[in-house]
Amino acid sequence: MMSKHTHSSLCIIGGAGHIGLPLGVTFANHDVITTLFDINQTNLTKIQSGIFPFKEDDGEIQLRAALDRKTLRVSASPTSISDSDIVIMVIGTPIDAYLNPDFKGILATIDKYFDYFKDGQILILRSTIFPGTSAKVQRYFKDKGKKISLAFCPERIVQGKAFVEFYTTPQIVSAFDEHTLAAVAALFAKITEKKIIKTKPAEAELAKLFSNAWRYIQFAVANQFFMIAESNDLEYHAIAAAMSDDYPRMQSLPSPGFAAGPCLHKDTMQLSAFAHNNFFLGHSAMLINEGIPNFIIKKLKEKNDLTNKTAGILGMAFKANNDDKRDSLSFKLRKLLQLECRDVLCHDVYIKDASFSPLQTLLERSDVVILAAPHNEYKAIKPIDYPNKLFIDIWGVWQ
Repeated sequence: MMSKHTHSSLCIIGGAGHIGLPLGVTFANHDVITTLFDINQTNLTKIQSGIFPFKEDDGEIQLRAALDRKTLRVSASPTSISDSDIVIMVIGTPIDAYLNPDFKGILATIDKYFDYFKDGQILILRSTIFPGTSAKVQRYFKDKGKKISLAFCPERIVQGKAFVEFYTTPQIVSAFDEHTLAAVAALFAKITEKKIIKTKPAEAELAKLFSNAWRYIQFAVANQFFMIAESNDLEYHAIAAAMSDDYPRMQSLPSPGFAAGPCLHKDTMQLSAFAHNNFFLGHSAMLINEGIPNFIIKKLKEKNDLTNKTAGILGMAFKANNDDKRDSLSFKLRKLLQLECRDVLCHDVYIKDASFSPLQTLLERSDVVILAAPHNEYKAIKPIDYPNKLFIDIWGVWQ
């Protein structure tokens, strides 16, 4: 059964998801009475049973500790919004089919639950949003005569490492008045050992977009270098090793690979829209990163007839050691290979899908094996054991 609706300090709208759940558990383990409000009944049932519904390091240990403390509750009823002093909403700004920000999700959610908000509450927007969204939402409540104080406190953790990074990462907080700013700063000070950084809402919104765009551009640089080297039949990872060996100024160069997921591409496009499409680095990064699957197939076709070949894709998650497949380029690669090959087999260590093949079946049946998400478990594979197969590893895992 779901928890009864009693007063709590904090309610998280979307509390059963990848952003809301780790955050709620962390607050609950720091004695903040927290309610996870979500419409995902399956996840709520798992959470109440002590089962973390997705892969997160130490997730179940932290969840069970919070449940044992009696500081964490789950709810499928929006009355939990009314029963809380502070509400955190983890719905961000997605992009539409034309790569423009789409505000409908945030405003639709607020409209849906508007009657449950009460005067005097603080509403914290947590997910990445388009610059100006905080002010837009603050005006929305004011125009409708409801006294809600808005804050924006962007999420900054790496997915899968939440329960370490909440403590070790400075928290950016922002609000439209000093009283609200002090309140949200005090709230987040409970879960971090690092500093609280206070900014204006528009500054915090851009700081988050700048951070994600910067990471996306870094990956694009590595991927562009990789494509230049490979296009000239040179071994990129040997070049990268030579560049970075005991040379501090090259230590920040990431590995080439699939740069995807629900944030980096989307947020780079949001920043481009905010800059009136005058963000050429961002657009170039998108073309490079999104073009990696096409490049792999192009290189394969230069020396191989794929028509009667079976291709195997290892790793369908959007990044290594993760079970999140949202916006994964592995699925783009699969679609492209299905146009070229006789058959395409897929495997993932963490994602269960009836259409996927067992690992050994994939390795035995595939003529070409492509490492798309370099899960740690795949490091044990030795391509030398399969002399008649072609292994593609842009990450350098099997080098």
